[in-house]
Amino acid sequence: MRISHINIRVLDMEASVKHYVNVIGMKVVHTDTAGNVYLKCWDEWDKYSVILTEADIAGVINLGYKVESNADLDEFKRRITEYGVVVEDIAEGGLPFVGRVLKFNIPSGHEMYLYAEKEYVGTEVGAVNPEPWPDGLQGAGVHWLDHALLMSEFDLGNGVNKVEENTRFMIDVLDFYLVEQILVGPEGNEQLATWLSVSNTPHDIAFVGGPINGLHHLAFYMDSWDDVLKAADVMGKNKVKIDVTPQRHGVTRGYTIYFFDPSGNRNETFGGLGYLAQRDRPVTTWTEDQIGSGIFYHTGVLNETFTTVYT
Repeated sequence: MRISHINIRVLDMEASVKHYVNVIGMKVVHTDTAGNVYLKCWDEWDKYSVILTEADIAGVINLGYKVESNADLDEFKRRITEYGVVVEDIAEGGLPFVGRVLKFNIPSGHEMYLYAEKEYVGTEVGAVNPEPWPDGLQGAGVHWLDHALLMSEFDLGNGVNKVEENTRFMIDVLDFYLVEQILVGPEGNEQLATWLSVSNTPHDIAFVGGPINGLHHLAFYMDSWDDVLKAADVMGKNKVKIDVTPQRHGVTRGYTIYFFDPSGNRNETFGGLGYLAQRDRPVTTWTEDQIGSGIFYHTGVLNETFTTVYT
């Protein structure tokens, strides 16, 4: 149905919690016996969406996506196994506040979880006669964890394109559909980047090619351009390292700011849906000569570090 959590490694837990609470606007909801910290956004109804794990290097540990039922888990387990991927079936409680989990690796090696049940806690405004936002929001006051972009190994000279492999797996096995893509190569038919949805947002996951697998960014949703600009002010007040100041994407048409948490994990505040994605909507394709405009529409220039610096 949607992205449900991301578990990332951080170098300094205290500084990281301060960032995700004071800058992003999340709330700490749980700390487990291993010291992992669980957070949620105000407009999310499940228990948490971000897990912080202290480690010696930054980056992503796993992503979780929620499905509708345990019967769906059985079907996905069958499909994943038939695709040739090993699936670990974890009993309820193996992941805190979550029911049965399927754990597996997509072709790039990134670890993914699927589950149908997570403890319901409700949004900060409730579900009966709700106000448009709660009082006492901190920082940027983001609505929810929106998506993640994963760097996937890409070396055409040696016949490696994990972006394409991941994309095919997500479509054929997990029922995602392709929304946008960047095509490169001598024949203009190699997928350098793809944006896929399993709902009607422009993307629930994205892949971009790079020298090694990793995490490019985790993104949080905001209502509007004004909210994105306010988020930039919050970052300025908190002396956050900003990677890209407020811009519009050509891809997805979204409003964006890219910045880093204290460990170097890139974050994004992503404003506006851009368009309503549908399974029968024509796939939007960006060609190699227009990559700059696709990523940063206002300047039309792609900063080299944007695709070479990641965790």
